[in-house]
Parts: sequence; C-alpha cells; structure tokens
Amino acid sequence: MTYGYMRARARAVAAAASAALIVVPLTGAAAAALVTAGPVTTDAATVISETREHSQLQAIESTEILADSGADLDVDTPTIKVKKNPVIHHVAARSGTAVRSSRPVVASAKVKQAIAGSAVIAYAAKFVGTPYKSGGTTPAGFDCSGFVSYVYAHFGIDLPRSSGAYYGVGTRVSSPKPGDIIVSSGHVGIYAGNNLQIDSPRPGKTIQFRAIWQSNPTYVRVTG
Repeated sequence: MTYGYMRARARAVAAAASAALIVVPLTGAAAAALVTAGPVTTDAATVISETREHSQLQAIESTEILADSGADLDVDTPTIKVKKNPVIHHVAARSGTAVRSSRPVVASAKVKQAIAGSAVIAYAAKFVGTPYKSGGTTPAGFDCSGFVSYVYAHFGIDLPRSSGAYYGVGTRVSSPKPGDIIVSSGHVGIYAGNNLQIDSPRPGKTIQFRAIWQSNPTYVRVTG
C-alpha cells in the first residue's frame, strides 16, 4: 500500500461520511493491520462504528468504578469456627469422678491444723470437691444438712436432715472447737477453727473449706 493511495482512500471515506471526519489514533494491532492489509474496503459507517467502540473501551479501561452508598455487595469471607475454652474440673481423689470446682480448695496451715486436731474435720475433708446436690445425702452429692449428718453418722451420731432442726440438738457453745456444728438460718456446716468452716454451700458449688460468712451463727457441740 502506498502513502498516496492511503490519502486518497481517506478522502473517499470522509466524503462518504458527509464531511463528518473522525480521526482516531491507531496503535498496536490496529496500526499493524492498517500497514499490512490490502486495499481498504470498509465503508464509512463501519469505520465510524469501530472508532466509537474503540474510544468507549479506552474510556472504560481508564475509569474507576465506584459503587453507590446503598449498593448491595456480595463478599466471600471464610467461616471461622472457634472452640469454646474448656472448663477446668477438680477431680475428687476419693472416687476419681470429675466435678466442677467452684473455687480452689483451701490448703493452708490452718486447714492442716484443723484436720490434725479433729477426727471429724479429717473425715469431712475427704469429701472436698463433692458437688452440691439438693436433697443429697451421699458422696455422689450433698446438700448442707445431708453432708453434716453423713459425716457425723460415720462416728455413730444420728443428726437431723433439716438445717433448722439443728438448733435443737446437742449443746450450744460460745467457744467452738473444730468439729462443732455451725448453724445459721437456712444453713448448717462444720466449724474448722481459725474462722473457717467446711460445708456444702449451694447449687453450682462444691464442698470446701471457706471463711465463716454467717452473722452471729449458733455453735452446737454433739457427742456420741
């Protein structure tokens, strides 16, 4: 293809388009095709359509597409599964049964002193970690009076199954000793000395040594 021929063809296309000449720079494959192809036979309407499409593609390639503020967007996100933290259990040494521990077992010198000085406390301490169970009277689970009556039964002493009935047993004392019974409204435990008691507190708790929280409790001493 000669340069003169190309100029003549361009004038013919311009005339066919009613003098509406559109000049679009050609690059890449389009320019190569123009140089290497034979005589141009495309009519004016086709040339105009192709140049418009080329311009539109260039505009799209250089345009940043933004979503409206209210647009719904689907975003694929991975599903993450998190395992719940395991519950740490206290294992009761007497039976190997795992039970939920309400608090760490008190292992202080005061507790050791109480265990060493009272056979009742020493026996009661074997059940530390046993869960509270409403109406419970066995090592599978105790309520407050069930625990006290079970411990004392080991020493041949029969005690009531109602905490309120403990006001009427034994002898009331003002200076309690480890092994005496500590009685308060709705609750009963065993005095362990040094402002401590061992008892079965309430649902969700376990038998434990803990500080005396009762206000003006009654101390009862029973003997076989």
